[in-house]
Amino acid sequence: MKKLLSLSAVAFALSASIAHAATVNVYSARKEALIKPVLEQFTEKTGIEVRLLTGNGDALLARLRNEGANSPADLFLTVDAGNLHRAAEAGIFQPLTSDKVLQSVPAHLHGADNLWIGLSLRARPIFYAKERVDPSQLSGYQDLADPKWDNDVCIRSSDNIYNQSLTAALLEHWGEEKTEAWAEGLVSNLAKPPVGGDRDQIKAVAAGVCDLAVANTYYLGLMEASSDPAEREAASKVGIFWPNQDSFGTHVNVSGIGLTKYAKNTDEAQQLIAYLLSDEAQKWYAATNNEYPAVSDVEWSERLQAWGDFKMDDIEMRYLGENNAAAVKLMNRAGWR
Repeated sequence: MKKLLSLSAVAFALSASIAHAATVNVYSARKEALIKPVLEQFTEKTGIEVRLLTGNGDALLARLRNEGANSPADLFLTVDAGNLHRAAEAGIFQPLTSDKVLQSVPAHLHGADNLWIGLSLRARPIFYAKERVDPSQLSGYQDLADPKWDNDVCIRSSDNIYNQSLTAALLEHWGEEKTEAWAEGLVSNLAKPPVGGDRDQIKAVAAGVCDLAVANTYYLGLMEASSDPAEREAASKVGIFWPNQDSFGTHVNVSGIGLTKYAKNTDEAQQLIAYLLSDEAQKWYAATNNEYPAVSDVEWSERLQAWGDFKMDDIEMRYLGENNAAAVKLMNRAGWR
């Protein structure tokens, strides 16, 4: 009987320990391979278990809205300021209050009212054919609409949030009239229908379909490190031109994270955000994903350094979301499909 009571006490203690184990639940629109290793590092350092659910960003946002107060999610991680703005507008987030977190990242990389914060940066420059284009011919995004590049531009569709955010940023810088004229000129310069992903646009330049393309830099990094010799060869045929260095700088966007409105594990969640903004995590994230650190004094990876230094647009990320609807309407009017 004493043994049974002893075993029962041990079992109760274990179950109580499990029930009260520190955990944090993350919904992530980033692929598991791009986020899980750094979450495992966090668990090793803190003992806090991270329960990860990955999926399509729109689907996860819909799930969060449907779950409401019953959602187990403490954090929502997704890509692009436009998507983060949609989540904020949907009432998914509560403000971040940790001074350590908020002071880690420049203020323009915060969401409105500190409802989310950037974790990494992705640049969206112009790629050019090394064999056919002298980069001295280029100056900025405005070149994409210049008639001298007729039938020479490749870019993905207006449905893509990355292009919507680029257009939203240009709206803020240039105003509606100039941005719409730019979009119309870009459409008239397209070498092919705007289909496929960013890598397809880079490959089209390498294949001679077009001379210029717009894409996120991390796709070039994936191609340079690819196990496919054809992808590596295509990557070697293109150069990066950093647009608008004499004005507002090259467009950058973010992957970001926010504390959910109904988070149950707020302390653990904010500890995780703080870790993701630590030098260790920022360096790993940048090197693994070929993205730029959101913390400005963290050293870039060797690949990023090889691409060269450049002036980044420091527009407030909130404008990419706030101007999204106007950008989409403008792109539609211009015939960008």
